[in-house]
Amino acid sequence: MTTLEKLNNVLNHVKTTFVGKNEVIDLLGICMLARENAFLLGPPGTAKSAIVRELSASVADGKNFEYLLTRFTEPNEIFGPFDIRKLKEGDLVTNTDGMMPEASLIFLDEIFNANSAILNSLLMALNEKVFRRGRELLKLPALMFVGASNMMPEDEALGALLDRFLIRVRCDYVDTDLLGQVLNAGWRLENKEGAKRPEITADEIKTLQQECRQVDISGIQQEYVNLVHSLRNAGVSVSDRRAVKVQNLIAASAYISGRNTASLSDLWVLRYIWDAEEQIEVLTGIVNKFVEKGEEDGAHPQARSNEAPNAESIAQQVKQLAEEWNKEDLGFDQRNIIKDKLRFLQSQSNWVQSDLHKGELQGQIDELWKSILQTA
Repeated sequence: MTTLEKLNNVLNHVKTTFVGKNEVIDLLGICMLARENAFLLGPPGTAKSAIVRELSASVADGKNFEYLLTRFTEPNEIFGPFDIRKLKEGDLVTNTDGMMPEASLIFLDEIFNANSAILNSLLMALNEKVFRRGRELLKLPALMFVGASNMMPEDEALGALLDRFLIRVRCDYVDTDLLGQVLNAGWRLENKEGAKRPEITADEIKTLQQECRQVDISGIQQEYVNLVHSLRNAGVSVSDRRAVKVQNLIAASAYISGRNTASLSDLWVLRYIWDAEEQIEVLTGIVNKFVEKGEEDGAHPQARSNEAPNAESIAQQVKQLAEEWNKEDLGFDQRNIIKDKLRFLQSQSNWVQSDLHKGELQGQIDELWKSILQTA
C-alpha cells in the first residue's frame, strides 16, 4: 500500500465514522496535505472537535493538542509555562511538554475568544509555523491547525486571525434523512466498536506534503488568474498572498486524487475562501463555471455537486435580487455582486428537475436581465 493510499484510507475511515461530514473531512485532508489551516464554522454539537480528534488519532506517532479558548486564556495554557529550573538560572525557557508547540494536529475551539496576550503568538504560529517567546524561537512540527467557532468575528482586530485560516467551511447538523445512520455510527463510536482504525505516521504525511509541492499547476495557471480576477470583481477579497497560498490547495486536490498535474476541476477548493457567509453562493457560482470546464476523469469527489436545486428557493432569491437592483444609489461593486449571483442562479435553474418550474424560473431570470441591461 502506498503512503497516499494510507492517507485516503484514514480519510475514508473518518467519513464512515462521521456520516454526512464528507465535505468537512475532505477539506481537512486537503489542508493537511497542503500544510494549510482550516476554519470550521458551526453550532455546538456538530462534531467539529470529534472529527479532528479522530483524524489526529489516526496519526500513529503524532500528538494532538486541543483547547477551548476563553477571554481569560493565558499563554501558559497554550504554549506551556516557563521552566522553573531554567528560570532560577536566569534563562527564560518554555516547558512545551504536552503543549501546542509539540503537537502534530492542533484544534483550537472558539478561536475568536483569543485575547491580546496570546494573539500575536498565535498569529505567528498559524502563519509561519514557529513559536517565538523572548529570545526563544521554536520551529513547530504542526501538520495543520484547525480553528472553530459558532460565529464569525465581529472585532476587526480578529480579522487577521481569520485570515490565517486559508479554508473556511460550514459544519452544520446533518440532514434528517441521514439521522438513522448518524445514530448507528455514533453508537459504534461511543462503544469503541467497528473496524480497526487505519493509521499513517506524521513523517509519512510530511513526505506527502513535500511530494505535493511537485504537482505541475502550470497548465491551469492562466485560468486560475482569470478566476481570481472574477472573484475580485465580484467583491470577494483575494489578496496576492492568499492567491499564492491557494495554489497549495489546488496541488493537494490533484495529488490526493492520484494526479501529478492539476486540472480545472481542482479549482473547486476556491469555493471555501469566503470571508462572510453571504459570499458562499457568489463564490460557488463563479468557481463552478471554471470547474465545469475540467475533465470528469480523475476529478476530486468534491469537485462536482450532485444536489438538485430547489426551484422555490431560487425563485425567492431572484425576487430579492430584483428588489436590490431597483434600490437607489447602488454602487458599482454591489451591481457586480448582483450580476454574479444572478448568473449563479441561472446555472442552478438548469438543474431543476421539473420542466415547468425550470421554464418559469428562466422567465423570471430573463426579465431581471432585461431590467439590468436597460439600466446599465
